[in-house]
Amino acid sequence: MSSVLSVDGVTKTFGGLVAVDSLSLTVEPGEALGILGPNGAGKTALINMVSGFYRPTAGTIRLFDREITDLSLHQIGRLGIARTFQNIRLFRRMTVLENVMTANPRYTRKPLRAFFGFGGRRHDIDEAMALVEFMGLADRADRIAGSLPYGDARRLEMARALATGPRLLLLDEPGAGMNEEETERLIADIHKCRERLAAIVLIEHDMTMIRKIADRVVAMNYGRKMAEGRPTEVLSHPEVKRAYLGTTEGELV
Repeated sequence: MSSVLSVDGVTKTFGGLVAVDSLSLTVEPGEALGILGPNGAGKTALINMVSGFYRPTAGTIRLFDREITDLSLHQIGRLGIARTFQNIRLFRRMTVLENVMTANPRYTRKPLRAFFGFGGRRHDIDEAMALVEFMGLADRADRIAGSLPYGDARRLEMARALATGPRLLLLDEPGAGMNEEETERLIADIHKCRERLAAIVLIEHDMTMIRKIADRVVAMNYGRKMAEGRPTEVLSHPEVKRAYLGTTEGELV
C-alpha cells in the first residue's frame, strides 16, 4: 500500500529566508506522525504547503498516488486533506451545529446553498449532529461558537475538519493553551478520530501529547530534519535536546 503522504525534497523560501529546506518524509497508512521542533523550525510552513496554503519553491508532495504539489487549497481539500490551526478559527456567531454543517462538501461546492440557509435537509443535519456527538458536544449543539470554553472550541474545530470527510488530518498545535485535564481529554479525542482517518500529522510542543499519540516523530530545526524515529528515540536525541534545551543534558518533558 502506498504512503498516505509523501514529501520529497520540499523547500520553501520567502525572499532570502529559507523556511523549509529540502525536507523529505512519509506518513504511512494508520499512522500518527508527530512533528516537533523549536519555534521557527518550519513546522507550520510544512503543513501550509501540504494543505495548499503555500506552494513549494521546490520538491514534490503526493497524497497516496496523486501529486498535489501545484493544486489549489480547495482542490487539495476535496482530495481528502483537512487541518486545524494554532489559533482556533470558527464562525463565532454561528452555532456549534451550523459550524460543522458549513464544512459539508455539498455546501462548500455549492456556496449559494449555504448562503440561503441549509434548507432543512434532514440528512445533512443528522450527519453534522453525529459529528457533534462524536466530539462530545451534543449538549452544546445550539450554543453560539464564540461562547464556548477553550477546550470545547478546539473540539468543535476538529469536528468541522472531520465534516469534510478527510483521509489525512493535519493538527497544528491542538494542545496549545490547554491545562493538564484539557490535554488528557484532547488526547482521547484524537485517538477516537484515528478510527475515521487514514493518517494524522500532529505538530505539537507538548511532549506528553507526542508520547501518547505519535507512532513516529520527525524533529525539525531551521527547516531541516534533525531526527526521525520513535518518540522515545527522538526525544532523547542529542540534537533535539540541544535545540530545545541548549544542552544535551536533561530530559524533554
